[in-house]
Amino acid sequence: GVYNVVFQYEQEDVGVAAGKLAVRLLNQLVYDTEPGFDFVHELESVILLAERLAYGPSTGAIVAEAERRGIPVIRLDPHRSLIQLGHGVHQKRIWATVTSASANIAVDIAGNKELTNRLLHDVGIPVPRGGVVTSEVDAVRVAERIGFPVVIKPLDGNHGRGVFINLASDVEVREFYALAEQESRAGTVVVESFITGKDYRILVVNNEVVAVAERVPAHVVGDGKSTTRELIEQTNADPRRGIGHEKILTRIVVDSQVHEVLQRQSISLDDVPVAGNFVQLKLTGNMSTGGTSIDRTDDIHPDNVEIARQAAMVVGLDIAGIDFITSDIALSVRQNGGAICEVNAGPGFRMHTNPTEGHPRHVGRAVTEMLFPQGGFSRVPIVAVTGTNGKTTTSRMIAHIMKIAGKRVGMTTTDGVYIDGTQIMAGDMSGPSSAQMVLKNPTIDFAVLETARGGILRSGLGFDRCNIAVVTNVASDHLGLRGVESLAELARVKAVVPASVLRDGATVLNADNQWTVDIARHARGEIIFFAMDEENAVVRDHIRERGKAVVLRHSRQGEMITVIEHKRETSLVLASQIPATFDGRARVNIANALAAAAAAVAGDCQLEHIRHALRTFTSSFFQTPGRFNLLEQGGKRILIDYCHNVAGLEAMADFLKRMDVEHTVAMISMPGDRSDDDVNAFGELAGKTFQELIIREDKHTRGRARGEIATILSEAASRAGMNKDKITIILEELEAARAAVARAGKSDLVVLMADQPVAVWEQLTHPEGSHNEPVETG
Repeated sequence: GVYNVVFQYEQEDVGVAAGKLAVRLLNQLVYDTEPGFDFVHELESVILLAERLAYGPSTGAIVAEAERRGIPVIRLDPHRSLIQLGHGVHQKRIWATVTSASANIAVDIAGNKELTNRLLHDVGIPVPRGGVVTSEVDAVRVAERIGFPVVIKPLDGNHGRGVFINLASDVEVREFYALAEQESRAGTVVVESFITGKDYRILVVNNEVVAVAERVPAHVVGDGKSTTRELIEQTNADPRRGIGHEKILTRIVVDSQVHEVLQRQSISLDDVPVAGNFVQLKLTGNMSTGGTSIDRTDDIHPDNVEIARQAAMVVGLDIAGIDFITSDIALSVRQNGGAICEVNAGPGFRMHTNPTEGHPRHVGRAVTEMLFPQGGFSRVPIVAVTGTNGKTTTSRMIAHIMKIAGKRVGMTTTDGVYIDGTQIMAGDMSGPSSAQMVLKNPTIDFAVLETARGGILRSGLGFDRCNIAVVTNVASDHLGLRGVESLAELARVKAVVPASVLRDGATVLNADNQWTVDIARHARGEIIFFAMDEENAVVRDHIRERGKAVVLRHSRQGEMITVIEHKRETSLVLASQIPATFDGRARVNIANALAAAAAAVAGDCQLEHIRHALRTFTSSFFQTPGRFNLLEQGGKRILIDYCHNVAGLEAMADFLKRMDVEHTVAMISMPGDRSDDDVNAFGELAGKTFQELIIREDKHTRGRARGEIATILSEAASRAGMNKDKITIILEELEAARAAVARAGKSDLVVLMADQPVAVWEQLTHPEGSHNEPVETG
């Protein structure tokens, strides 16, 4: 059989790889599909993938703090540490430890070591003497001028690559110059005086010192028994050490620098160091080359704190790693000597979050507080709309209300993604990827997200939490797909959306639909019911419990949408005053308006904005394409609607009765993935509702043979009593639409149930050789 398995993951590529391996393992255990299958080896490959794609320790520290504070996190590139924190207009970005607030000019300055030193020197901050050179001869000349020992390093290098320290002669300068030059993108090298002392990294965030670490170069300590090589292997066996930044410590790689450093100490890899002897392996204390760290945050002298703060401010970095050389960070550099040898943009946090010795420092908190000060916003309000029918129209109504209220709305629907009313992408955009497309947009300050069943089952939600959830209804549709076999199971899928509501949010539910009412048990936030019947028992009980509801009340003026909150009742707008209801005849749009009004009330929208928005919400093609679009052409009335299930057709039949139409011609179809029972029920109802049928099929038959759906519908309509000569099968949609319009008389109503409403609309509004331009009515 086919099994639908739901599991959670943090990184999609890793989750998919793990899922595929699990399927292979099960098939191997049950069917022996892969003789020689080595599960341990395959699992290691998944683990390596996970480690390669995992957040680095610096990014991870910031992300963990953001998640702790409830700030939304979106990874913008699965293969990089490029992260969006927050939604819409409130979003900030980080790339490792460079933020969207980091000034480009500051990053460039920090990347130029000579310029950095000059700027610091100009304000009196102690820095090594030195110069910039582009040749070996000039390097020796500068070294002789400032005096030995010296340091040479690439002007624009990083991670300690190409840095050679304590060079005591011109011979050594010449020996290492080429290696330093290779690490410089510009082929430029800095020669500066060597400052004796310990290597400290001071982390400055938002002009405040938040952590200090003493960096100890990669080394081993002799035991009097093991060779240097064996001691390195023993050190690398520490489970805390891994490749690159995958773990809190990095394995020591035996390279040319190790040989050179050992040679200076007159030791080789095969020598046995004396017990207790400190054997240095690398020139610098960078964690990326196998160094270790000791937390010194509580030890730093106030003078050194102030100097580090000023250094970061001079360069202009919001997050800066200050490399400070001095004999003891607890003593003032003014009296004890020392200097700042480098200011780094995008400094690593690993030495602070996971020091080898001392207390870990929660430096991610400082970055998060800088980007999102306490009391500020990181989220835009999100209204997520789900249900079987009415999702798109309800979403559009809510978006229209919020636009009237002055919001810049991002919206997803089954016909596209819209930013402030402008469609930026067409197609069915009701899934999680489309939701994230809106939430990534830096211009929106409100989101209305149609959230369909298919996207939930495929990939979950496109957001972690929403402010308001709306469930329009739950009716028979899509049953038999993706393991959902019953209405109860379908309701459970829809309930995922109300379950994601923030504690101080609200869930809007249809009190006229029992499956939706039952969802209240799983919903979070305040419950607000809406109902077409004011006397609905669920609503009465809810109001008695001091709950809120939006109902349709019969008044002397007509049917009034009314907001009931505790003992206060507010008349909002007559249903007949909403253009999309066709003077109250389109009952589904009254229900949609009730849901939209309830969502707006939950969002604390002013009532006058709700009134004005509903009074100006039409069913025109340009406001709600493919949803009850009525136009007139040559005396014929034509209704375009995306009706695709029995519940929708029942609503259509009710509308036609209220329109008092004598003769109707309908173009109908059903998606190919619906069950035979649903297709038969749809066909039978169509046969009872309309006088003539043109039966088409969707372009994509979803696994059915071409013509199969049309045949089932035709036979069902015939069983319902429609004469076979009133049933025509034309599979192609646009051809079927033309035939339906041509078949109708001047006083008839043509109903076009379109899968491609835009194409059908364009065909009707721009017919070749036509002199009868269509006019929208309503």
